[in-house]
Amino acid sequence: MLGAYFSKAQVAQNDTTLLSNNYLNTANRMMQTDRKLTIGGYAQIDYNQPLSADTYNNGKLDVHRLVMLFGYKFNSRTQFITEIEYEHIKEVYIEQAFVDYRINNYMNLRAGLMLIPMGIVNEYHEPPTFMGVERPLLDNYLVPTTWREIGIGLTGNIPNANLKYQAYIVNGFSSYNGDPTLRGTDAFRKGRQKGAESFMSTPNLTAKIEYYGFGGLNLGLSGYVGNTQSTLYHGLEKNDIDAVTQADSSVVGISMIGLDARYSKNGVMLRGQLNYANISNTEAYNNISNSTGKTNDLGSALFGYYLEAGYNVFYTAKKIKTELIPFIRYSEVDTHHQVAGELQKNDSYHRTIITTGLGWKVSPGAIFKADMQFLKTKVDNSFNMMFNAGVGIWF
Repeated sequence: MLGAYFSKAQVAQNDTTLLSNNYLNTANRMMQTDRKLTIGGYAQIDYNQPLSADTYNNGKLDVHRLVMLFGYKFNSRTQFITEIEYEHIKEVYIEQAFVDYRINNYMNLRAGLMLIPMGIVNEYHEPPTFMGVERPLLDNYLVPTTWREIGIGLTGNIPNANLKYQAYIVNGFSSYNGDPTLRGTDAFRKGRQKGAESFMSTPNLTAKIEYYGFGGLNLGLSGYVGNTQSTLYHGLEKNDIDAVTQADSSVVGISMIGLDARYSKNGVMLRGQLNYANISNTEAYNNISNSTGKTNDLGSALFGYYLEAGYNVFYTAKKIKTELIPFIRYSEVDTHHQVAGELQKNDSYHRTIITTGLGWKVSPGAIFKADMQFLKTKVDNSFNMMFNAGVGIWF
C-alpha cells in the first residue's frame, strides 16, 4: 500500500487511475514536512455468487480485508511504515513493517517485512487500483498476493533516466515445515511465511526495475531467484548423509521472471503481466510423502499472463467528477506448464478465466464494482460462471 498512499495526490493531479511512477519522490517530499504520524488504510467487502443451470448455490458475503497503515517519521531521513491486516473478520496479519532510510535523493535503505516487487498487484493491491472484484488469477498462484518476506535492500528513483528500482535480499518460501507445503494446484501460495515466526535456511534475491519515460506508460521487469526453506535443516548433523539427502530433497530452487505494463491516457486503461517460473529439484521433492502418506505434484515450470482493457466513459464529460469504467480481462495460468520425472501433467491446473464488468469510481479512493467471471480448465467442456460485486476504499 505504500506506493498507493504516497501517490494519491499525484493520481488526482495527473487525471489517471494508474499509480504514479514517482511515488518515492512523493515520499521524500513527505519526509520534509513537520508531520510525524501518517495514518491510511484500505478495505474490501465482497459478494461472490456461483451460477449454475443445474444446481442451487449459496453466495458468499465477506469483509475480505481491512488494512490500516501507520507511518512515523523520526527525522528528515528516517521513517517507519507498517500495515495491519484483518482478513475475514477473524484473521490478523502484518502486511508490511519496515524502516526506510533516505541515503540520498536517488537511494533509500529499507529493512523489515516488505512486499516482493513482482508484477503489479502484489505491490499495488488496494481495491480502487485494479479492475474487478477479485485480484487477477495470476496473483493467486504464481505471484501469491500479498507475498512479503523479511529482508533488507535498496530502493530508489532516477528521475533523469525515468527509472525506479528495488533490490532486496529476503527470506524465501517454506517448502517443508513438518509436511511439504508446495503443491501443483496452487503452486507457491501455501509456502508464504508472512513474517510469522519465519525460518530460513538460505537467503534469496529479488529485484525490479521500472521505466516511465513514455507518457502514461509504465514498463516493469522483475526477477526472483533462490531456494525454498526447510525445517529439516534445523539441528542437522552435517555428517549424517541420509538426513542431509532428505533435507536436500525437501528444497526446490525457484527462478522467476516477470514482465508488466500499464498504460493510462485519455480515459483508456490498459495493463498486462506475464510470469514464468522454473523450479528445480521437483522430482526429488515430489517423492517426499506427507503425514497422510501421499506424495506431491509440484510442477517444474509455471506460466501465466493476463491482458486487460478498460475505458472511463465519463472522461469527456468534464462536469461529471466520477469515473465509470467497463473493462475486460483475459487470464491464463498453468501451474503444470512442465513437470519432471514420472509425474503426469494435470490439465486441470491449466486455468483460463475471462472477467468482464464495471467499476464506478466515485472518488480516487472509493469504488463500487461488479463483474462476471467465466472460468474453465483444460479438461472442462464449458465455462463455470461466477457473479461478483463489492466495494473498495483506500485513503
